[in-house]
Amino acid sequence: MFFLKELSHTISLHPSFFGPNMHAQLKDKLYADVEGTCSGRFGYIITVVALLNISKGKVLPGTGLAEFKVKYQAIVFKPYKGEVVDAVVTTVNKMGFFADVGPLQVFVSNHLIPNDMQYDPNGNPPCYSSEDQTIQKDVQVRIKLVGTRTDATEIFAIGTIKEDYLGVISP
Repeated sequence: MFFLKELSHTISLHPSFFGPNMHAQLKDKLYADVEGTCSGRFGYIITVVALLNISKGKVLPGTGLAEFKVKYQAIVFKPYKGEVVDAVVTTVNKMGFFADVGPLQVFVSNHLIPNDMQYDPNGNPPCYSSEDQTIQKDVQVRIKLVGTRTDATEIFAIGTIKEDYLGVISP
């Protein structure tokens, strides 16, 4: 789920930032550029832990900007198939429900919900319910990821609660 990765990023810096505080400007720009983004290859970049190396700047002809290659360590969130995660339900409909695991949105189809849980469209809010548990908006659930799909800038996941010890988490 969470991994420590060494990554690199190229930063273009305007000439007005050249001077004694240039490294602080590069650091701030790196944080602004990469934290909270998603790379399909590495996952969601949660936070930059350390700067490892900042290359010497290379002035780009015609613009005056300088280009720096920055190597850094970051904590990334990369979900994988078979992982069990805790999530918060955001939407419930007759097709299933959506839940958020941090920045990742997981869809649980009604085919991957236990057969004893029935959809109640008249509930306020709409929910899936059985004798002992109710899944509705803002409820915490434990989900097993059955598949992930990676896009260039986003990760999508499908989950199930049809196995033992999955479903609503007791408060």
